Amino acid sequence: MIRRLRRLAALCLAAGLAAAAASGAAARDFAAMVVMGPEGAATARVETDAPACPAIRIDGHARRMQLRAGPAELPLRATASTPALSKPSAFPVRVCEASLPRGARRIAVAGRALPAPKPVVRRIVVIGDTGCRLKAADQAYQACDDPAQYPFARTAARAAAWKPDLVLHVGDYLYRENPCAGGRPACVGSPWGYGWDAWKADFFTPARPLLAAAPWIAVRGNHEDCARAGQGWWRLIDPRPLVPGRDCVDPANDLANDDGAPYDVPLGGGAQVVVLDMTTAPNQPLAADDPRHAQYASDYDALAAFAKRAPYTFVTLHKPILGFAATMKKDGPELKPNTLGIQSVFAAQTPDLLPPGVGVILSGHIHLWQQLSFGGARPSQFIAGFSGTQEDIVPFPKALPPGASAGPGAVVEAFSSWINGFGYMTLERRAADRWAVKVWNLDGQVVNRCEIEGRRSHCDEPQVDSRP
Repeated sequence: MIRRLRRLAALCLAAGLAAAAASGAAARDFAAMVVMGPEGAATARVETDAPACPAIRIDGHARRMQLRAGPAELPLRATASTPALSKPSAFPVRVCEASLPRGARRIAVAGRALPAPKPVVRRIVVIGDTGCRLKAADQAYQACDDPAQYPFARTAARAAAWKPDLVLHVGDYLYRENPCAGGRPACVGSPWGYGWDAWKADFFTPARPLLAAAPWIAVRGNHEDCARAGQGWWRLIDPRPLVPGRDCVDPANDLANDDGAPYDVPLGGGAQVVVLDMTTAPNQPLAADDPRHAQYASDYDALAAFAKRAPYTFVTLHKPILGFAATMKKDGPELKPNTLGIQSVFAAQTPDLLPPGVGVILSGHIHLWQQLSFGGARPSQFIAGFSGTQEDIVPFPKALPPGASAGPGAVVEAFSSWINGFGYMTLERRAADRWAVKVWNLDGQVVNRCEIEGRRSHCDEPQVDSRP
């Protein structure tokens, strides 16, 4: 009798899983990715318009994915760009997920293979600032339908062909904040706002080949803060469980929701990535009574603790801690350090700004590629905000002034930038603390090569200006 009951239960489970798989396979709207979270925990994530979550097969064993978030229309959050053009965020899809056991090798949902995490990561693609800019406040209307002017799909396909073990996106996924204006034929009719249609157009559709190529570390950008696309960030991308109150729905929770807790992703072989949030960090020093001051001090302490777990640490956050931005003055472009708010807090923790063990900072936010090295006294800073979003048009000076500093005690030893077009960056391991860097354009050509050794880095090309 017991055997018969067990057999019947097994048949019911198999039938249920088959039905779930069939419903997933029949879904017309199906996006999938593997996202890496705290301590390297991997999660398979699916967005589907099917009536139920599909089954996932892991090394030949099927189980039902769990519902993360059901279809919903979320309350209006006024956009940071033009509040009068805001609208509620509609998410008509189910978000489903399944945690992946360590060592999983074969993963599939509805017949589509998903990438499995590697125990030792040797090849990393770094991209950032990938959405199509539609922002009424700046009269900025990127040609979202023109692959030459909005090339993220091409960037993703090129980067996927490099066959990475891991993809690291340094933030800013969604830029379609306002409707295309003025009858511009290359963006007219584009989805806009912060709901699923804009997320799909700006990220999930163009990124598909790269989502299929490797697991992702997803860094949150300022475009995903609670005043913008934060609702979609927590539902769709963030690797941690979705819980009420941590979802950017209620503005009363924004302060906590805009500074997610740091976490670490081991890369194996003595290296790791530590992810920081800090989406609303300002470009001026933070007052001691600003609530973000205490948050960032806590983030620093967490980073220092994580850095003790591995011999070598990459820290990644959207806004560069030691980068330069350019502003145009009457006598030409002027460089200014970026993200002074973070610097003001971290400098109070240590004169070196970053704790021991941190070798490299990986960021975006500035729409170009940039590298800075500080002689080993500070970690090297790399910026990869050049993968799809309308680029910064202010040219950099031909050379840095003598003694140029990107922060407290951060006098530049080596500097390189590329603002000639869109592309992506790759990291290839030589040792835990030695990595080869390449900067690629959309034609698959290498436009710069660099070497990372500990906290120092140097590149072949010191600088390439985008203007004659």
